[in-house]
Amino acid sequence: MLSVKDAIDKLVAAAEPLASVQSVAVLESLGRTLARDIVAPVDVPPADNSAMDGYAFCYADAAANNFQLPVTQRIAAGSATQSLQPNSAARIFTGAEIPATADTVAMQENCTDRDGVVAVDRAVKPGANIRPQGQDIKAGKTVLTAGTTLRAQEMGLLSSLGIVEVAVYKPLRVAIFSTGDELVEPGNRLQPGQIYNSNRATLCGLIQALGMQVIDLGTVADNLAATEAVLQQAAAESDIIFSAGGVSVGEEDYVKTAVTRVGSLDFWKVAIKPGKPLAFGQVDNTPFIGLPGNPASVFVTFMILARPFLLASQGVAEVRPQFLLAKSLFARSGESREVYLRARLQQDGVEIYPNQSSGVLASACWGDVFVRQQSGQSIDEGDLIDVLPFAL
Repeated sequence: MLSVKDAIDKLVAAAEPLASVQSVAVLESLGRTLARDIVAPVDVPPADNSAMDGYAFCYADAAANNFQLPVTQRIAAGSATQSLQPNSAARIFTGAEIPATADTVAMQENCTDRDGVVAVDRAVKPGANIRPQGQDIKAGKTVLTAGTTLRAQEMGLLSSLGIVEVAVYKPLRVAIFSTGDELVEPGNRLQPGQIYNSNRATLCGLIQALGMQVIDLGTVADNLAATEAVLQQAAAESDIIFSAGGVSVGEEDYVKTAVTRVGSLDFWKVAIKPGKPLAFGQVDNTPFIGLPGNPASVFVTFMILARPFLLASQGVAEVRPQFLLAKSLFARSGESREVYLRARLQQDGVEIYPNQSSGVLASACWGDVFVRQQSGQSIDEGDLIDVLPFAL
C-alpha cells in the first residue's frame, strides 16, 4: 500500500492543467483559477491622497507662520486639485488628492478654523496622514500569479488596478458514477437488501463546491460489460472520471478489472483509514479515480486524496492539505494505517465523533475538521495534534 503522502505526491505529479483558458469579467470571476500572471498597469493609489478629513499644507510654511494659515481651496474626493498657494492651507477630505507643494495633513479635530484662517495642529508631524502614490501597489509589480484562486479580495484588488477581464481556466468537467446493485435513488421505495445512494449526492456537492461541472452518469449495474461501457462514455465526455464503489477485490467489484481492460491502473491501495481501496489510472488518456463505496470513506478519500488532484488539474498552484494544530480532548490508540477522524473544534480543543465507522456519514455533517492520526501514533488527551478544516 502507498502511504498517504506518497499517494498525494503521485496524484499531484500526474496532474496537468486540463482545462482550456477563457476570459471572464472580474465581477464574475469568484472561485475561478487565474491562467496568467497579473502585472499592475498603474500605481495604487494613483496619486498621494489624504487619509483623514482635515487640512493639507506645507509643513515648513506652517512652522514659519506660527501654524496659522489662510484656507485657499477646498478639495473633496474625486475632484481635481490645484497647486497649493504658498503659506496657505487646503480644506481636504478623506481620499482626496493632495495638492502640489502640500506635504502634511492635520486632522480636523485638532484644528480650529475661524474666518477663513485655520490654526493647524502644532503636534502633527511632517508627512502625517498622507497615503503616498503606489503605497498599496506599484505599477509593473506582479500582484497575482497564475494558479491563484480568485476570492472576493482578489476581485477587489483587480478592480483597483482598473482591470475589467481576466484569463482563467474553464471549469473541469468531472464525470461520476456509482456501482452497486443494492443502490436505489432517493424517491424510490426500498426493497429488501437495498439502500439509498448517498455517494452520488456527496460527490456532486464536493465537485460543485470546487467550481467544477459534474457529468452525472448515474448508477451502474454490477457487471463487467456495463462498467466498461460507462468508463468509455465518461472518457469521451469529461476531463476526469470518478467512480464510487467496486474497487475492492470482491467477486462483485468490477471497476478495477474494467479499468485495466479499457485503460491502465497506476495504483489501487493507499494506507488510509477509512478508504484503503482507492484506484488511480487512465481510460483513453482521461484520468480516473476510483473511490471506495462506503459513504464516510468517499468523503474522506475525496477530501484528502482526490481534492488535491482535481485542484492541480484545474491549474491551482497550492493544493496540498495545510494542517493546523489543536489540543486533543480525547485519547486514542494508534493503528497501522494513517487515520482521518471526523472531528469538531471547540474553544478548548478538538473532539471526535464517537462512531468513526466508514458507513457513518453523519460524522461528516457533525464535524468541521479532520484529525490526522499518523500510522502508529497514539493520542493522549491534551496532546497537540494535526487538524485539517473541511472548508479550505
